[in-house]
Amino acid sequence: MKTLSDAESPQLAPLSRSQLLEILRRMLRIRLFDEEAARIRSAHIPGSLHNSIGQEAEIVGACMALRDDDYMTGNHRSHGHPIGKGVRLAPLMAELFGKKTGVCRGKGGSMHLAAFAAGSLGESGIVGGSMPAAVGAALSASVRGTDQVCLCFFGDGAANCGPFHETLNLAAVWKLPVVFLCENNGYAMCSPQSQTTSVVDVSSRAASYNMPGNVVDGQDAVAVYRIVTAAVARARAHDGPSLIEAKTYRYCHHQELEFELPLYRPVEEVAAWRARDPIDLFINRLRSEEKFPIRDIEVIQHEVAAEVEEAVRFSELSDFPDSAALFEDLFVQMT
Repeated sequence: MKTLSDAESPQLAPLSRSQLLEILRRMLRIRLFDEEAARIRSAHIPGSLHNSIGQEAEIVGACMALRDDDYMTGNHRSHGHPIGKGVRLAPLMAELFGKKTGVCRGKGGSMHLAAFAAGSLGESGIVGGSMPAAVGAALSASVRGTDQVCLCFFGDGAANCGPFHETLNLAAVWKLPVVFLCENNGYAMCSPQSQTTSVVDVSSRAASYNMPGNVVDGQDAVAVYRIVTAAVARARAHDGPSLIEAKTYRYCHHQELEFELPLYRPVEEVAAWRARDPIDLFINRLRSEEKFPIRDIEVIQHEVAAEVEEAVRFSELSDFPDSAALFEDLFVQMT
C-alpha cells in the first residue's frame, strides 16, 4: 500500500490563509510546549513525560479536519492531541504540574488529559485503552442522531493489542462515525515495528474489517488534513469508519528520562527523519508555494513562545488541589 502524497490526496477546496496559519500556530504550540515541559520536568512535573516532538504535522493536520463539536481521543503520548484540537496551553501545563487549575483539576497528569468542552475525551496510559472510548463516542453520536465524528489516535504498538481488533470490527459492523488514525512512529517503546508487527503497513489490516485503509506522509500536515477530511466526510455521511496510517517519527525517546538509553535507533535513521522536520517543511511550503512573508511566520513564532511562557507562569502561581478533592468526581460520594 503506497504512501499518499498531498498531490495524490482527495481533491478539496484549497486551505485558506487563516487555516494555513492556524496549522502553523498549533504545530508550534505542540513543539514549544513539549520542549518546555521536558526542560522543567525534573523541577515541576511528577511522573512520566511522553513528548510528541516530530509528530506535530499528523496531529494538527488530523485535528484541523474536525469541527469544534467533534470528538477526539488520544493515547499516552497525549499533550499534542488536545493542543491540536484547540485546547488552551495554560490549563494543560497546569495539569502537568498537578495543579487544581489544570484541565482535570490536577488529577490526570501528563498521560490522562481530557478537555470535554473541546471534544477531547481523554487519553490513557493503557496501550489501546482509548480506542473503545472512541467507538463509544461514535455510537453515542449515532444513537442520538447527530452527525458528530470521533477521531481516534493510537500508536503502532496498540495495533497489536486486542482493543484495536475489537473496536475496528464493531465500528465496521455498525458503520459508526469514527476515524482510526495510527501514529506509526516506527517504535513501540524501544522495539522496532519490524520485530513486533507481521505487516509493513498497519493500514493494510483495514481490509479485514471491510473499511478503507490508507497510508499518508505524517510529516506533511496538509496531506494529513486532506486524507482525514475525506474520512471524516465519509463517517459523517453514515458510510462507516476508516483506518489511516500516518508514517511519522518521534525525535525524543519513548519518555523523558534522567539517563540515556542504549542506542536502539540507527544514527542515520534519526538524522534522515530530522531532515524532514514537519514544522520546517511546512514553513518552507508557506514561503515558497503560498508566498507568505517571513515576518508573518516570525510573529506567530513569537506569539506562541509567549503563550508557553505564560502557561508556565500560570502553572507556577496556581495552587495544588486541597485534600478534600480526593473525594470529588467519584461515582459514590465518600463520607
